[in-house]
Amino acid sequence: MNLADALDIHARARPDHPAIIENGQVITHAAFADQVRRLAAVIAAQVPDESAVIGLCLADSARYVVALYALARGGRAILPMDLRWTQAERENVAVHFGAALVLTEPGEPAIAGIPMLAWDASLDAAIAAADPATAFTSDGETPLVLSLSSGTTGRPKGPLITHRHFFRRFMTHWINLGLNGRDRFVMATPLYFGGGRTFAMSVIFSGGTVIMKPPPCSAEDLIATIAQEGGTSLFLVPTQFRRLLELSDEALAPLKGLNLLFSSGAPLSREERHAIRDRMCERFFEYYASTEGGGVTLLGPGDIEGHGESVGRPVFAVEVEVVDDEDRPLPAGMIGKLRYRGPGVATAYHRDPEASVEAFRHGWFYPGDLAEIDAEGFVTLKGRAKDMIIRGGINIYPADVEAVLTTHPAVAEAAVVGWPSREFGEEIAAFVRLTGTASEAELIGFVRERLARAKWPLGVFVVDDLPKNGAGKVLKRELVQRLALL
Repeated sequence: MNLADALDIHARARPDHPAIIENGQVITHAAFADQVRRLAAVIAAQVPDESAVIGLCLADSARYVVALYALARGGRAILPMDLRWTQAERENVAVHFGAALVLTEPGEPAIAGIPMLAWDASLDAAIAAADPATAFTSDGETPLVLSLSSGTTGRPKGPLITHRHFFRRFMTHWINLGLNGRDRFVMATPLYFGGGRTFAMSVIFSGGTVIMKPPPCSAEDLIATIAQEGGTSLFLVPTQFRRLLELSDEALAPLKGLNLLFSSGAPLSREERHAIRDRMCERFFEYYASTEGGGVTLLGPGDIEGHGESVGRPVFAVEVEVVDDEDRPLPAGMIGKLRYRGPGVATAYHRDPEASVEAFRHGWFYPGDLAEIDAEGFVTLKGRAKDMIIRGGINIYPADVEAVLTTHPAVAEAAVVGWPSREFGEEIAAFVRLTGTASEAELIGFVRERLARAKWPLGVFVVDDLPKNGAGKVLKRELVQRLALL
């Protein structure tokens, strides 16, 4: 099935039920389904190719959710893009994945060679005039979203997820989390971000209500919105939880009325998990997930006492193993490479056969994480084989920052590593070898001009040379050890 088929069912069965609430304004399920069909017709007229990839670069708003389902309705693959990216990042991603069109906000700069469609008054008029009865053909194997799972500079990487994959991911929301059509889900993370996007689409698919409260938003304002709108479920990344934990128990009290509070994006500490469950909501879950595989494991409130360092046990229909370097399963308690498979897991990266061969093998996906699984099936992450940094729940790829730093005329080499941070989980630290003169402030400013805010380094350290092995590869673990001495 096309996921948007569910919208037509809700439009008939519960036409007046709120689909989206934004700043007190309500879009009913009947109105939402109608807007989706009309926008799908407009886009189909501009891009007749049903196999086309469409860039989605909008502000976090109800219109973004409408656009997600409009592209799904028309069978066009969604390429989520962040309005906060720099122009160079947008161009690199859109060109690499072959976007046929980019839907964006008015006044945004053009991308060479790719048509832009601004959501302005003229588009509103075209949507109003479009035929909502336009017929579309697609099924469960139709590509739905091209989820970026790599950096925005260099060669981006991402799997093309189908409608069927997403439907099976939705099933884990219903079965393992209890997220369903009775929910009033508070949307408090960016919509280009995989977690927020997926949960918002899941709740709409189920016939529930999405309450828009995206960042920037203070912790106090978020709590006030939950209380005012009667929110029942809330998804946050660890950085947001850490800001909430700075508040008093009295300020956090409205969160105790939630039916579901859950986290993903990066692991929390044992102490943070206890505090969130005890001070905010007793139905707190931590969800280990990936762009390629969706939900993988889940740690429930009853698991925190005995397994507080774990990310939980596998969700419905997902198999998880830890293997050695020869891909042989290891016994309980041994650390090795994590791999998993299931009906919601992608099978390849789009336009990247080399990366696909490395990550998708023998029917399993290898995320690059190291882990151990105990005798009860609880998975504990032990680090990443890759160098990815997770800052505030956002994947930061060192190569992005390194690539920019090495374009500075004074920088000969650069290596970027994660720097432990209580607020963000990890910050970014850069080590550089110079051939000219440049200050730390100058280099940080250089990066700020060229990359999105989340990728700005907290510190840049000048070294005489970068530690390397015999093959010339930088030994990043030695750089991490240096950070620990600062």
